[in-house]
Amino acid sequence: MNATEKLYSLLLKRDADAERTLPDDVRRNVPRNGLRLVAANALQSSGDQTVNASTVLPWLFDALGVPPALTGVLVPIRESGSMLPQAFLTPLVLRVRQRKGVFITGALVQAVSVALMAATAAFGSGLVAGLTIVALLAVFSLGRCLCSISSKDVQGRTVPKGNRGQINGLATTASGLVAITLGLGIRFLGDQEVDAGQLAWLLAGGAVLWVLVAVLYSGIREPAGEAQPVREPGDVEGWFGRTIALLREDRDFRRFVVVRSFLLVSALSPPFVVALSVDSGSDGLAGLGGFIIASGLAALLGGRLFGRLADRSSRTLMTAGAGTASGIIIVLVVIVSLPGFSGDTTTGSLVFIGSYLLLTLMHTGVRVARKTYIVDLAEGDRRTTYVAVSNSAMGLVLLVVGGISSLLAILGIVWALGFLALMGLVGVFAGARLPEVSRR
Repeated sequence: MNATEKLYSLLLKRDADAERTLPDDVRRNVPRNGLRLVAANALQSSGDQTVNASTVLPWLFDALGVPPALTGVLVPIRESGSMLPQAFLTPLVLRVRQRKGVFITGALVQAVSVALMAATAAFGSGLVAGLTIVALLAVFSLGRCLCSISSKDVQGRTVPKGNRGQINGLATTASGLVAITLGLGIRFLGDQEVDAGQLAWLLAGGAVLWVLVAVLYSGIREPAGEAQPVREPGDVEGWFGRTIALLREDRDFRRFVVVRSFLLVSALSPPFVVALSVDSGSDGLAGLGGFIIASGLAALLGGRLFGRLADRSSRTLMTAGAGTASGIIIVLVVIVSLPGFSGDTTTGSLVFIGSYLLLTLMHTGVRVARKTYIVDLAEGDRRTTYVAVSNSAMGLVLLVVGGISSLLAILGIVWALGFLALMGLVGVFAGARLPEVSRR
């Protein structure tokens, strides 16, 4: 074996039988392509940490004096903006024979958007700066949308089943290291004392990371597929009709989308844990940097472990992660409701940090599992369609579930957490009906 094959074999547990099912030209390039996918996904995940809509951008808004009302739109725009357009854009993507070009375009769009955010952070302030960053975040999400549509297909074309979950897991591990470093740096600087100039440099670093992602992806040797014709704009069925038809007619895919909706328990509950911590008087260890460090530890611990588990059975990992997340939430709510509990003690802070760590650990597993599941569920262009339609559907579901949980939070944060925990428990039973698609 050459050096590339040795490194690939060291990082991933290879499946010789799965590799033998690939065409000869694809099989020869598996180590080269696999390492580039690992590196590119790791750099992309690291870039996400520098422009996190739940942490970095809210701090930046505070430093720039942006009205608080704008802070509330960051996460919905970041998440839904990258999901909703996918079913609409998929017919255009299907015209491209090599999908890596679509990914490179998306990576460069993200790089430019983040670079302009950095410039805004360095020279702007107030409402104008806030509106500018929100607009750039919408453009950033569009670039992310292109990457999401194309990445699963590139991975499916270049590496076999049995390796895909491990690649996602390695990238998650790398992003965990970045998050820990970022969290330690923020705590060292004093959390709330981080100024806009420092965050501008952080964003500039993120822009560089996405340029590197594009460079790495350009070196992937992807076999060309057949370009698919795009229907005329006046087609009465249209992309929306085809989306509804796919969800109505494809039972296995429809079940996956339904189960994925219930898996939002691990995605939406961590911010409420942070809010509950603040309401309970936590500070110090439970400061902003502490939660980021916990998130990084979860990614670091869960990346490799969940990657291999996803290759064994992504269905089991998805449902187990959702069920465990629901259990963590229930235990936390019970503890917080006990007489005499206070978040301003060391024990109270550890309860919140520990719960946040475990929830984000479960979310790491759920995310790696669902990505692996949908790649393994279909082949060729149907895989691209599955990814796009499921993400578009999830964009709508995210807005609805996020709205319901936010309204419940007005009554009390524990009500919102209880609602999400119930969703996760339902997801456990719904997930049992999914077909097994992993090689085991």
